[in-house]
Amino acid sequence: MRITTWNVNGLRAALRKGFAKHLDDINPDVLLLQEVRALPEQLPKDWQDPNGWNVLWNPAEKKGYAGTAIWSRHPITTYVVGLTKTDTDEEGRLITATINGVGLASVYLPSGSSGDHRQAEKEKWMQAFKPWADKHRKANTPFIFGGDLNIAHTERDIFHAKSNEKTSGFLPHERKWMGNVITSGWADLVRDDYDQLLAQGGDVVTRFGVEGEGIEPDKHGPYSWWSNRGSARAKNRGWRIDYLLANESAAERFRGAHIHRQAGLDCSDHAPVSVDLAD
Repeated sequence: MRITTWNVNGLRAALRKGFAKHLDDINPDVLLLQEVRALPEQLPKDWQDPNGWNVLWNPAEKKGYAGTAIWSRHPITTYVVGLTKTDTDEEGRLITATINGVGLASVYLPSGSSGDHRQAEKEKWMQAFKPWADKHRKANTPFIFGGDLNIAHTERDIFHAKSNEKTSGFLPHERKWMGNVITSGWADLVRDDYDQLLAQGGDVVTRFGVEGEGIEPDKHGPYSWWSNRGSARAKNRGWRIDYLLANESAAERFRGAHIHRQAGLDCSDHAPVSVDLAD
């Protein structure tokens, strides 16, 4: 099973920029989408209910804003929108499903970059999310949540670490929160695979797209998001804020990870991130 997470920065725009071709190339069994920014009926007709996919939508109430979705090649047996069954999730931040016995969630944590009011909303969401994560971490069955968490965990996950210490997404207490989530028992599949491949002398450039001006693979990256400012995209000076985290049962089935950098450069400001699980 290949699971891919992708913040598409507006699905309608991504479709115009080559989303379909890259989706065919990546060939996921399950696609976790964030920042869809459209109601299903606003999409081209062929993509409202795409052929070959079972689709769940969780759009934001505000048009053209946020929203998550799960697409699956396999039947979806159960699903829940929001953190709880009573959560209205007005911004479409979370959708959870069970597919082939694997629990999966598409998560889009709020960004605090637009001002103090949004940073406060982000931190409120972080506080509510941790108990949800703890519950699913303890499941005896495999569970993976993936998406744009809008936090770079360590200095290796951001090229310009020093200059961003007071920037939302790399604030000390955000990084501590991210560390607490991971060390509570979630496996950071991309980081674990990347570091193992480095230790073995493997080809991290092909699998994770880390090549770039001034980048030393053992110190920097891999990245999944790049600013449109300056030459960040061309020089691969980015942030790793898109994650796929697995509980113990899912981590036992893990076989490898990939960051599809070119798809991100063509279609979005985020790259798709994939993990492969054994059956």
